[in-house]
Amino acid sequence: MLIRFVRMTFQPDKLGEFMAIFDQSKDKIRAFPGCRHLELLRDIDKPNVRITYSFWASPEALEAYRQSELFRTTWAATKMLFADKPVAFSAEKIMEL
Repeated sequence: MLIRFVRMTFQPDKLGEFMAIFDQSKDKIRAFPGCRHLELLRDIDKPNVRITYSFWASPEALEAYRQSELFRTTWAATKMLFADKPVAFSAEKIMEL
């Protein structure tokens, strides 16, 4: 299983627009083949930062989503609202305690 983090810094006055985009797409993303989990987090120290945290069945499942029309349209609308470059990375769990 692949765990994906995407940290996005938004223009403070654009957070409402982002939430509207996320609300419209979250169920579609969650239902995308291979998506096992999706969360939206807020940075406690930086109120205009949001982080998506998702689980994917495989790197191929994530890549299929990234090549989809759903991702292209959602990301195109979202990136217009950024105040800084997003940071994305994937990880896999080694150990749970």
